[in-house]
This record gives sequence, structure tokens and C-alpha cells, in this order.
Amino acid sequence: MTEKKKRRHLLRTIILVILASAVVYTLYANFTKESREKIAVGDHAPDFILTDMEGNKHKLSDYKGKGVFLNFWATWCKPCEREMPYMDNQYQAFKSQGVEILAVNVGQPEFSIKKFVEKHDLSFPILKDSNKDVMGAYDIYNLPATILIDPDGKIIEIIEGELPEKKIIAMMESIKP
Repeated sequence: MTEKKKRRHLLRTIILVILASAVVYTLYANFTKESREKIAVGDHAPDFILTDMEGNKHKLSDYKGKGVFLNFWATWCKPCEREMPYMDNQYQAFKSQGVEILAVNVGQPEFSIKKFVEKHDLSFPILKDSNKDVMGAYDIYNLPATILIDPDGKIIEIIEGELPEKKIIAMMESIKP
């Protein structure tokens, strides 16, 4: 075999090994996805610690005794952008009644998040999930997504998609202590 043929043979072998590995991983992931735990209504909300835009740490379990409106979003998400002002309006109305909003940005640079927050003059805590670990723990794939957590830390509702202001009001009422 010539040197050129040996290199070509080696390259083809490497490509085949990579493709075979990808197929095996995909099959494994699909066959085991049901066995992996998914969160559901009635479950205790998985605890997490995330940092907000000011560098403060927020631990979900520290909010025990309050209702938590946990929202996953991104700056590129138009439905997220449309619901944010409604969320801020209701945060102002409900924060004195024991309801918190924790808005979790998933994997975006701080500069983009800051511009978005300033543009919409948001007052609730914006948390950064840089590695998307919390997004994964909550089994979130579509944005926006909202998880309602009661004062005991139990999940009472999981919603994917944009929320109109009337729905946000009803949701905040449902998690008041």
C-alpha cells in the first residue's frame, strides 16, 4: 500500500468510528429518555443556586414560604419579549403578597441580557443559567416556559409558550401564600 492509500484508509476508518459512535449514542439517548426522571406537577421543585445580574446568589429553597413564578427565557425569543412587561407589571402587584418571579436566562452572554433588561426596564431578578444546567434539571426544551411553585416548594403547573397578562395574574393568584 502506498502512503497516500494508508492515509486515506485511516481517515475513512476514523470517520466511520465517529459516525458509529454518534448512531450508538443517539439510540441510547432515545431508548433511555423515558427512564430519566422528568419533573411533573406535584413533584418537589429541584433546588438550584444561580447568580443574578448584580452578582447575588439565589437559591430556590430560600424562597420556601413564598410562591415562585419560575420563568425560562432568552433575549432572541419574541414570545419571551412580549410577556416580560406583563410579568414585570404583575411582579410589582404581587411581590408584597409573597410571590416572587425568578426569570432564568438560558445560556446567553451577560451583555445581551443587560441590554434586554434595560430596554424593558425589568425589576424582577434575572438569573443566569450559563451552562443550561437548571434548564436541563427542569426538562425545559421550548421557550418561554414557566413553572409555578407553591409556598411548600411543590410544582403546581408547568406551562410552555407565551402568557397573556390575564393568565399571569391568575397564575400569581394561584401561588400566593
